[in-house]
Amino acid sequence: MLKNIICLLGGIAMFTCSHAQDIVKSKTYPLGAFQYPLDLPPSTAGSFGELRANHFHSGLDFRTNRRIGYPVHAAMYGYVSRLRVQLGGFGNAVYLTHPNGYTTVYGHLDHLTPELAKAVRQYQYEHQTYEADFRLQPFQFPVTKGQLIAISGNTGASGGPHLHFEIRDSLTEETVNPQLFGLTIPDNIPPAINSITLYHLNGHPFSENTLRQYYDVSGAGGNYRLTKPQTLFLSGDIGFGITAYDQNSSSVNRNGFYSLQLKVDGRTVYTFAVERFAFDQTHAINGYIDYPQYIKARRWIQKCFVPPGSHISLYPQSENRGVVSFRDTLLHDVEYVVKDIAGNTSTLKLKVQSSIAKDRPVVNYTGTRFRYDQRNEFNSGPLKVVVSPGNLYDDVDFQYSLLPQKPGTYSATHRVHNRLTPIHLNYDLWIKPDASIGSLANKAVIVNAMGGSVGGIYQDGYVKAKPASFGDFYIRVDTVAPVITPINIRNGSNLAGVRSIALRTSDNLSGVKTVVGKIDGKWILLEQDYKTRVFRYTFDESITAGKHTFEVTVTDQKDNVSQYAAAFNR
Repeated sequence: MLKNIICLLGGIAMFTCSHAQDIVKSKTYPLGAFQYPLDLPPSTAGSFGELRANHFHSGLDFRTNRRIGYPVHAAMYGYVSRLRVQLGGFGNAVYLTHPNGYTTVYGHLDHLTPELAKAVRQYQYEHQTYEADFRLQPFQFPVTKGQLIAISGNTGASGGPHLHFEIRDSLTEETVNPQLFGLTIPDNIPPAINSITLYHLNGHPFSENTLRQYYDVSGAGGNYRLTKPQTLFLSGDIGFGITAYDQNSSSVNRNGFYSLQLKVDGRTVYTFAVERFAFDQTHAINGYIDYPQYIKARRWIQKCFVPPGSHISLYPQSENRGVVSFRDTLLHDVEYVVKDIAGNTSTLKLKVQSSIAKDRPVVNYTGTRFRYDQRNEFNSGPLKVVVSPGNLYDDVDFQYSLLPQKPGTYSATHRVHNRLTPIHLNYDLWIKPDASIGSLANKAVIVNAMGGSVGGIYQDGYVKAKPASFGDFYIRVDTVAPVITPINIRNGSNLAGVRSIALRTSDNLSGVKTVVGKIDGKWILLEQDYKTRVFRYTFDESITAGKHTFEVTVTDQKDNVSQYAAAFNR
């Protein structure tokens, strides 16, 4: 195995393989500096960098026996540098900055220690907001290694009780694989390979129309082969793909593997490794996977070639972006090498009979050519599209068509390319409404036929929005106020023995923007559970015995307002 490999990725960079584990990484990380954050045998439900919808997973998910309530400890001494409360995402989270240049993050917490909870509550009341995100000075909350900082939970967008744990570079804010710091998980199981895919590129941009060949794989214990042994006959520019996963010895969960190398005749032509990445790169997962197959069939095929418009640190090395040109008459050896972070390795070897390729076919665009590295604009009159440089992973044969108008809408339906082509962030979309919209123009939103409202502002005769995907779009107006559903309060309720007031809200189109609660005219903190969508006010000592008035005002994104009020006794 090569110990040092020089590669090109935006300049010359060096990456090495660890002698102990033969693991691809760009630098050495301090082993033993951090301790496990839980007093539980280390077991994970999610691995660093594994594939998630629209993002790479940014940390380790430590299992907590499907329960909340375990003490969470500081992994190293330092100070509390940031406190955050999100409706979704990490829910309740604590950030600790350490003197060795790294920051640890603890997410989905049930609650924080009293002094940290007090700081959060003070911020929420001062800013009259449930969601909070603020920085702290080093002298405010210093911590020692192993100090209790919170209790594990299930808040935010978690799929069940667990602790989400990250180690970030404090300077760049890149998230780094915690297992590279010695926070290992028992693992003697090599990755499993399910299938491979071959892509006939031949000068064409990758798209849903790319010719694909699928091959099932058999094997175990790290040794894999095609289910039907055969020599593959290939010609021209070929991209390789793989479907694989990893398991460790402490969990039955299927997680992501650490690295993949593609070798041709013993030469490494492509490397992928989940060492570290920046958060502005995480959506590039949609360029890494076979996105059309994911959208159509939820198949997680990982492409072993780099899209020309994707520049992320998870590709530490490639030759010709990993695209292999078969243009001779020789028999070639192709090998997939898949590893987990413990060094367990699985391989799949192929024989490829190459043939001299015909002239590379000319790419004939039937629509408008969108370049991945340029500003692209399309204008049909009633519709405008602008895609900025860096938001496409490859060139696109952009297609547009006008569909019949749907009942209750204020424009025709505009088919903007198709939903099988990923967008890295978003793009600008303008749709001209019908003249009949009149005074309702400021209530207009653009609707994605597959996913609801994408927002919208009326300006210069168009409704403008920034969708994150292509698809079918049209204009509707939102004049309907949100709905407020009280759960345990009615006018005249006796709440003397009740711990909290609970309610739900919903909106028919543009979505809820704000929910403001008051008791006796004073703002109160309404905490929202992301999963149940329940808003809850928990009584404190400020609400004395006697008669009170509870009010809540809900406003949607188009400023339609609903109010609810009830007198209650305490």
